[in-house]
Amino acid sequence: MNILLKTHEEFNYAEYWDTFFKKRGTKAFEWYGEFPELCNILLQYIKKTDNILIIGCGKSTVGMSLYDAGYKNITKIDISYKTDVPDPKKMFTFFDLPLMQYRRKTVRPDLISEYMDATQMTYPDEKFNVVLDKGILDVLMPDTEETTIAKIDKYFKEVTRVLRNGGRYVCISLLQEHILRKLLSYFPASNFMFHISRCHDAESKARTEGGSSIPIFMIIATKCSKLQQTERERHLVDGRLERLSSIEDMISAVFSTQQLALMLNKLRNSNIVDIGEVSLDLQLPGDEHPRYTVYVIDRPCTYCESTFAAYIDRPSTHCERMFAAYIVPQGKETDWLYSTKEGRQEAVKQTGRNRLAIVTLRREHTFKSLFSVKQELAACMSSLAPDFYKELGIPVLILGDIGTRTIWYQGESNISGPFVVEDVKDYEVRRLIFLNNPYVIQSEARLKEAKGRRGRTRKIADLEFLAREYHGYMVGYVNAVIDTEAEDEILVLGLGGGGLCMYLHRCFPKASILITAVEIDYAILTVAKRCFNFVTNDRVKVEIADGIQFVKDAATNGKKYKAILCDMDNKDSSFGMSFPPKEFLEISVLRAVAASLTQDGLFILNL
Repeated sequence: MNILLKTHEEFNYAEYWDTFFKKRGTKAFEWYGEFPELCNILLQYIKKTDNILIIGCGKSTVGMSLYDAGYKNITKIDISYKTDVPDPKKMFTFFDLPLMQYRRKTVRPDLISEYMDATQMTYPDEKFNVVLDKGILDVLMPDTEETTIAKIDKYFKEVTRVLRNGGRYVCISLLQEHILRKLLSYFPASNFMFHISRCHDAESKARTEGGSSIPIFMIIATKCSKLQQTERERHLVDGRLERLSSIEDMISAVFSTQQLALMLNKLRNSNIVDIGEVSLDLQLPGDEHPRYTVYVIDRPCTYCESTFAAYIDRPSTHCERMFAAYIVPQGKETDWLYSTKEGRQEAVKQTGRNRLAIVTLRREHTFKSLFSVKQELAACMSSLAPDFYKELGIPVLILGDIGTRTIWYQGESNISGPFVVEDVKDYEVRRLIFLNNPYVIQSEARLKEAKGRRGRTRKIADLEFLAREYHGYMVGYVNAVIDTEAEDEILVLGLGGGGLCMYLHRCFPKASILITAVEIDYAILTVAKRCFNFVTNDRVKVEIADGIQFVKDAATNGKKYKAILCDMDNKDSSFGMSFPPKEFLEISVLRAVAASLTQDGLFILNL
C-alpha cells in the first residue's frame, strides 16, 4: 500500500538536509548502502560481461562485492591518494591506493584501482559499459556556484565520452533539488534515457542502525545513439513504473517522496500537536484512486512532556494507550466527528489516546470485511507509530462493522464537478455527494421498499420523510404563514434531490399553491428525477437558472413570494462554509430577497 502525503506542515527543506548531514557525521557514504542493500536494483543494469568503472570508490565495498559476485571487469578510480606504506591490518581512511593494489595482488588480482580525476579521465572513448557513482555527485555538487557547475559539466561530459552506446551511468544519490535539476537538464538532452528508482533496502538498513530515514535514489541514465522523444521514468514506490512528461513532474515526484519521509520520521520520533493533524492517502499500486484516507491527530502526553522522544527507549505504562487506529464505518465519514478538524480532535479525547489515526474508506472502492481492511492497513499503521510501540501491538477501534455502501448512480456536472449517488445499507438512506467536497451530504433521502410492475421490490426515496432536520423547521414555518385558500407561491433556491419540494407539495395539496425550485445545474435536476423520485407538474416547476440572479430579477420585476427558502450550497471551499454561496450574503442580494417577499412573507436561509 503506497502512502501519499496530502496535508502537512510547511515542508522545511533546509531542516530536512541539515538533520541528515548532522546525523550522518563521519559515516559518510555508509548512508548510501553497500552491495547487499543495493544489489536488487543494481544488478538489473549490470551484466557480468560489462566493463565497469567505479568513480570515487573511497571506503565503499561495492566494487569488491561485485567482483566476488562474478563481475571481473572492474576499474575503480579516486582522486585521493594515500602515500604511506600499506598495512593490511588497518582500515584505510578514504582511498588508499597502495592498500588497494596490495589487496588486488593478494585477493582480487583482476580488480583494478587507479588514481585519476573523474573530470579528466585518460581512458579512450566508449571504453565502459557501466559508470557507477555512489554518492560522489553529491560530494562534487554541494551548491550551484559557477565553478561547481563548470566542474559538473566536465564530469558529465567525461562520463558520456567513456560510455559505450547502450551504456549506463548509475548514480546513487540523495537527490537534493539542485542535483536533480542538473541531472535532468543534462542527460535527457544528451540522448540518455533517464530512470529513477528508490533504494528501500538501503534506507531500511540506515534506519535500523539509528540513522535517518532519508530517501536514497538510484539514477540510471542509458546512453542512446538517438531518441525519438525524451524518456523520463520513475519507480519511487512499490508498484508500476511511471513515465513522466516534464522535468517539473519528475522533481515534484522526488520532492513528494522526500516530504513524506520527513513526515513519517517526525511521526516516529515526536508529537505533532504543534502542527495540528497530518492527512495521508493510501493507494494500491496501479489504482487510479486512493483506497483509504488517514488523519493522524495527537494530543499532548501528560506523562511524557508532549514528546515521544522521552520514552522511545523506556516507554512508561501510561503510554500503553498512546496509539490506536480508528476505522470509520462507511456512511459515517460525513459526521462532524470525522469530517472536521474540530471533530477529529474531539474523537482523540473520547478514545483516551495520545495519538489516533482516523481511517475513512473511500467510496471509489469496495471492502470485503473488517478483517481484510485490518490486514491492508497493518503496514501503514506501523509506519505511523513510534518504533517501540510496534512491539506492543496497534489496536484497531471501530463502532460496529465497516458498513456497506453501494454506488447507485454517478456522473459529472460542468458546474459541480463529479458526483455520486450512493445507498448506505446500515442507515437505509440514499445520498448525493459532490466529490469535490466529499464530506458534505448534498442531499439525503430515507429509503423504502416499493413493488415494481413485475412484483419485484426495489428501494426508492421515501417522499413522506424529511432526512434533514432543518428541512422540518422550514416546512413548519412555511405552514404557519401560508394561506391554503390563497394563490400563494413558494420559492426554493437550490433543488438538490428535490425532497423539500416534494414534501411541501404533499403538505399543501391545494391547486392554488405553486412551488418553484431554482437550480443552476441541469445535471442535478436529472439526478433528482432519476434517483430521488422528484417529479414536476402544474404545481411544482423547476427553473434552470442562477438563484441569486433569479431573486434579483424577481425584485426588479415586482414578483412576490409568500416564502423564500434558500438551500443553495457553496462551491468555494476557501470560504469556510458549505451553505450558502458567499455572494448570497451580500447586502444587495438580501435586499432583493426582501423586495421579493409579500408583506407578511417569510425568508429562511440554511447557513
